[in-house]
Amino acid sequence: MSPSAVSGSHHHRNHSLLADKAALLAFKKTIVFDPKYMLASWSEDGDVCSFTGVRCDKHRQSVVKLNLSRGAITGPLSPIISNLSGLRSLSLSENNFYGIIPPKFSSLHHLHSLLLDSNNLHGPFPEFLSILPNLTVLSLSGNHLTGTLPPSFFSNCTSLANIDLSQNLLTGQIPEEIGNCPGIWNLNLYNNQFTGELPASLANISELYNIDVEYNNLTGELPGNILGKLYSVVSLHLSYNNMFSHDHNTNLEPFFTALANCTELEELEMAGMNLGGRLPSSIGRRSVNLDTMLLQENRISGMIPSEIAHLSNLTVLNLTSNSLNGTIPAEINQMSSLEQLFLSHNLLTGAIPAALGQLPRLGLLDLSNNQLSGEIPSSLGNLVRLSFMFLNNNLLSGTIPPTLGQCTDLSKLDLSYNKLTGSIPTEISGIREIRRFLNLSHNHLDGPLPIELSKLENVEEIDVSSNNLSGSVFFQISSCIAVKLINFSHNSIEGHLPDSLGDLKNLESFDVSGNHLSGGIPTSLNRIQSLSFLNLSFNNFAGVIPSGGVFNNVTEKSFSGNPHLCGTVYGMPKCSPKRNWFHSRNCFIWKLSGHRAGEKTKNTGTDPQFSKNHL
Repeated sequence: MSPSAVSGSHHHRNHSLLADKAALLAFKKTIVFDPKYMLASWSEDGDVCSFTGVRCDKHRQSVVKLNLSRGAITGPLSPIISNLSGLRSLSLSENNFYGIIPPKFSSLHHLHSLLLDSNNLHGPFPEFLSILPNLTVLSLSGNHLTGTLPPSFFSNCTSLANIDLSQNLLTGQIPEEIGNCPGIWNLNLYNNQFTGELPASLANISELYNIDVEYNNLTGELPGNILGKLYSVVSLHLSYNNMFSHDHNTNLEPFFTALANCTELEELEMAGMNLGGRLPSSIGRRSVNLDTMLLQENRISGMIPSEIAHLSNLTVLNLTSNSLNGTIPAEINQMSSLEQLFLSHNLLTGAIPAALGQLPRLGLLDLSNNQLSGEIPSSLGNLVRLSFMFLNNNLLSGTIPPTLGQCTDLSKLDLSYNKLTGSIPTEISGIREIRRFLNLSHNHLDGPLPIELSKLENVEEIDVSSNNLSGSVFFQISSCIAVKLINFSHNSIEGHLPDSLGDLKNLESFDVSGNHLSGGIPTSLNRIQSLSFLNLSFNNFAGVIPSGGVFNNVTEKSFSGNPHLCGTVYGMPKCSPKRNWFHSRNCFIWKLSGHRAGEKTKNTGTDPQFSKNHL
């Protein structure tokens, strides 16, 4: 090559890179806010290939990649970027770019990847992207794009593999032409306003790996005809659309039969669609790889088939809010991989199978809001990985098994609204890992309020209301330093409230109404700045209602049914001046009798006996 040719090539290379540098610096000038200083290194005297987020080709001829994702940058999406003629990858995800997607981007013929997700872009879907022959990855999710998805976009899409248009405002039907894109493996269209049926042409995309069209307005029969040909599909997310099962929404069998061909299927999500029909016994012959099955919030009826236990690799099974009846199949103990089991809000009857205690990985068990009866199996104590147990709103009877104390990882335990009897086992109230709530309310529990509750240092809510518990509120309750809600109402608790309640700095709600508590109301409660709800009604409290803190914001409803209380709270009787004078006169007499001033009782506006009890 002649020296002049080498010089010309060098000049062209420098000219191209200088043009790219000028484009980037011009783009920088359009930026309104750069809180992370992503563009701080972009300067006239800097090396463009060393700019933050910029990568040049190996010959340093042009900028081929611009990545400013997660920069929290604010500014318009400038068409100046289209001057980067050699750009192959543009990633501006998770910023605050606004405006439309510039039509000039159609000149980026080398572009393989366009990632503009999680910004504030608006306007119609950019139809001009169809003329980018090398486009492989397109992510425009989390913006405000409107209008329809143009069929022309799928006219030249042989390279297209990954499409994410989720979380926009797109309308209309999904074009049948999408079947012209044989290389698509990921299709994310969820959280839009698409209507119509899933296009039958999806069956042509044999490599389709993920289909997510949740939260749209799609209609039509469940797409068994499409799925029967998608042998490679791993994730199928259809939830919260308006599809229906076969035979006028009464038959799920054809759809689950078609699924038998999806041997790679791991995730099946069809929640919130009002699907009718029964779970077929053939459900157990589905993909051995199935990991997640979400069928909640439908109209599925009948019994849970015992064959469901053949899904041995299932980790999440959610059948909540259907019309399932009959008993829980004991064979479910064969699902040894199960981690989350949701069967709440159905019509299930009979006893809780003891076999459930043989699920070694179970972390969540929700059987609430059914008609289950009998005793709580002691075998549930074998679920040592359990974090959440919801058995509330059933017809369960008998005592609370002490073995539940072996579930040391429990964060939430709810046994409320049953017919449980006996005392609260000390083993239960001593589970120190309970972090969220312990709810044993609305049962027939008796015995003393267990002092072991004070060991729950991390619990946020304790509700044992509406039982027959006795005893007193122990001063060690102040050890529950994280508690936000305490409800001991409607029991037979006696004695005085301890001053140590004032040490509960996070307490927001305190209800001991409907008990037999007596003595004075601890003034220490006014130290709890977070306390906003207080109910001491229908007890035997006496004396002056304290002031300050929560007492300045409550009404007489907090104290009604305590005839010996008085104070400045609106609706409550005022304290008698005679009582105050009598108390003061006693102090005066004591002083005249030779008592030192420091020994006289405080003038609290109550009788001496109350002052003694209170202190």
